[in-house]
Amino acid sequence: MSQPIKAKKHLGQHFLHDLNIAQKIVKSLPETEDAVIEIGPGTGVLTQYLIEKENFKAFDIDRESIDFLKEKYPQHAHKISFQDFLEADLNTIIAEKHYNIIGNFPYNISTQIMFKVLDHRNNINYVVGMFQREVAQRIAEKPGSKTYGILSVLLQAFYKIEYLFTVHEQVFTPPPKVKSAVIRLTRNATQSLNCNEDLFFKVVKASFNQRRKTVRNSVKSLSGNHNIDSVYLDKRAEQLSVNEFVELTNAVEKAIKA
Repeated sequence: MSQPIKAKKHLGQHFLHDLNIAQKIVKSLPETEDAVIEIGPGTGVLTQYLIEKENFKAFDIDRESIDFLKEKYPQHAHKISFQDFLEADLNTIIAEKHYNIIGNFPYNISTQIMFKVLDHRNNINYVVGMFQREVAQRIAEKPGSKTYGILSVLLQAFYKIEYLFTVHEQVFTPPPKVKSAVIRLTRNATQSLNCNEDLFFKVVKASFNQRRKTVRNSVKSLSGNHNIDSVYLDKRAEQLSVNEFVELTNAVEKAIKA
């Protein structure tokens, strides 16, 4: 009989053991025909509700977790991969054009997971994930807040973000030192932004990297120090919405071409 595996702190993983919370997370992912990817299944507390799906795949970099799950679900062993999601070529691994992502994400790579979601935004329709609460709040935050940041803008450009619920430390083994939260991302109708998207990403990152300064000081280097004509130059990054960052990006590009 399979023995429970021990939590690997060095992997940034805290294993959820509350089945009510697990079911609540799984039910937060809409039922679609899309493939489902679970990141960091660990002991399989979410996996047990997903493994029967024909188009399901789980990724983990902990060999002990993978061996445990393959022994527990031998008939579904082909769905469980010893592979780093961040390094995986999803276009070759996932046969379906669209897929959804779910997981109790390892906190030390949760931000990197979101950037990979952005890279594959035209294939990923839904994401339901457990994050450190502060990260979840930052992703879901609206303009005007001090926690509104790079991920807030970039993800909200392409996804509707919903903060679903807060999760107490004691439902994990080992208990983390922080509270957690579950959020849902739903792909919106934006196929492309009305600007140079590569430059948009640079403008957003530059603006928040110097968030104590006005946007004027943050983005001037992107224009080669040419004069930028924008009504947003004297504002701070956290004051700008996605659409305002789009307009600012167009102003920066115009200055570059001048």
